[in-house]
Amino acid sequence: MQKPLTSPAPQSPDTPERDPLKPEEKRAVVKRFSTHLNKGQIRYLRAGHLDILERHRTDLGFTDPETGRVMVDCFTSAGCFNVGRSNPAVQRAIEEALTTCDMGSGHLLSEAKIRLARHLTARAPAGLTHLFFAAGGGEAVDCALKLALGASGKTGIIATQKAYHGHTGLALSVNGKDHYRRHFEPLMPGVRFAPFNDLGAVRDMAGPDTAAVIIEPVQGEAGIHVATQAYIRGLRELCDELGIFLIFDEVQTGFGRTGALFAAEHYGVVPDILATAKSMGGGLFPNGAVLYAMNDNVARFLETWPAFHLSYSGGSDIGCRVSLAVLDEIDRLDLCSNARDRGEEFLRALEEIRGENPGIIREVRGIGLMVGIEYIHEFMGPMMSNALAEGGIFAAYSGNAPQVMRFMLPLTVSREEIEQVVEVIRKAIRTMKALLPVALPAAKIPGVLPLLNSEKIQTVTFNWLRTLETAAHLMTRKRRS
Repeated sequence: MQKPLTSPAPQSPDTPERDPLKPEEKRAVVKRFSTHLNKGQIRYLRAGHLDILERHRTDLGFTDPETGRVMVDCFTSAGCFNVGRSNPAVQRAIEEALTTCDMGSGHLLSEAKIRLARHLTARAPAGLTHLFFAAGGGEAVDCALKLALGASGKTGIIATQKAYHGHTGLALSVNGKDHYRRHFEPLMPGVRFAPFNDLGAVRDMAGPDTAAVIIEPVQGEAGIHVATQAYIRGLRELCDELGIFLIFDEVQTGFGRTGALFAAEHYGVVPDILATAKSMGGGLFPNGAVLYAMNDNVARFLETWPAFHLSYSGGSDIGCRVSLAVLDEIDRLDLCSNARDRGEEFLRALEEIRGENPGIIREVRGIGLMVGIEYIHEFMGPMMSNALAEGGIFAAYSGNAPQVMRFMLPLTVSREEIEQVVEVIRKAIRTMKALLPVALPAAKIPGVLPLLNSEKIQTVTFNWLRTLETAAHLMTRKRRS
């Protein structure tokens, strides 16, 4: 019998969440969430069997208290849990910090800030010698863009199509899909979008008013697209030639995710500014950083406006101690190497699955443990999310490319656990294939494919199916009782 991928964490007798969640309790939780937080999110999650309360969070995932099923977290909140869920060493770091300090003031001197700054700049690509702290990814991108705009005195930004950089002000402005921006425009002016991996398009857009080019070395929300060597090196040469800041958004790719501490290392290229966050906080206390190279323009700007970016919680004493523990765990467990090795094994196995299912899977791609499976139609992403959840895997399709299922396992995953995840994926594909004899012919009917690809229609359909499933389960229970 196949063992669970993770085991529930032990609980003390007085733990309030120790009992299974009864159906009526689950309904009450859902109602309260809908009333006080977000009703639309419940419908969206329920459609994919993801309306789950996370309990017993440990290592690779968590337990669904309603079913008792151990869920493997293959999303990790887009890379927040690189060192695992509830990592004991990181937990000890925050517990020790709480006995001696609080968050601290962002305006004052701090030994914890200094230690982390020295450690990060020593580990970063050569030349990134200074940093600012940020509360999270969006704020880190905001800070990076502000630094480039202020130091250059220019107003233009080049970003990439389908890019995702966060939901805050300037970061939102450089998101490369209209649906993120349209309800909040006008946003920052002067932003232009080039196709990813298209150096010629960037060259055509760049000019004397261009302050910065911002890219993700691996586009996450766009569907796990890895930048080519020629593209990254060409961007570096172009930015040097025209005096443009090159910004890497490594919020998702940083802290070992791609098999190196930062994805920039794979290219032998150093950006002028690098924004990182997510797993920097170990999934326990948020923290982010903007590393940058010092030059004359930056020095002049910071001399005249040293407080151009302030953060309420970025670089807090607690956050910095947590981030130091995260870096120690990455080193102690050699997680960069593990991400490379397990990622290669995962990609090979998924390529085998692709070869077995050419009419379903278009492409498998990724680097390290940042992997995507692209299906031939958008509606297949939500279908797979549903099938994987039933098999005990929490995975998410890409927000900017619903046909792509993203897999971003904790970097602590073992070879045996990768093999078990692969088997669940195989089973989920078999489940999806049982529905395709109806869906695929329907997709060929004019006007039907856009309906199948509609997130709204998918949500309604899968919620209806969940209602039928729930009714069937209740009838089964009544017969047994």
